[in-house]
Amino acid sequence: MYERHKGMKEMIEKNDWRLQGQERYLIGEKFIFKKYQMKSEKWDHDHCEFCWKKFMETDDSNDEIINEGYSTVDNYRWICKECFNDFKEMFKLEIIN
Repeated sequence: MYERHKGMKEMIEKNDWRLQGQERYLIGEKFIFKKYQMKSEKWDHDHCEFCWKKFMETDDSNDEIINEGYSTVDNYRWICKECFNDFKEMFKLEIIN
């Protein structure tokens, strides 16, 4: 999945399984790192835009459910830490306070 070269950052291959056309809506998007908060009783989770890990409001963070990550300003799109780091350069993702 990844190419590693000594002394260089990991490079994402263009055929990485997580790439599914996100360039249509994520290029240059601004993100805030924060805890996940459910939007309503009927909308209690979101998924990472790349790997589909589940974001939920919980104290039991594990490999399948996470409770913090990078959110667009409108809280509509979420990206986990790992995917954000993997794709921030490719998609020119920006972190704001």
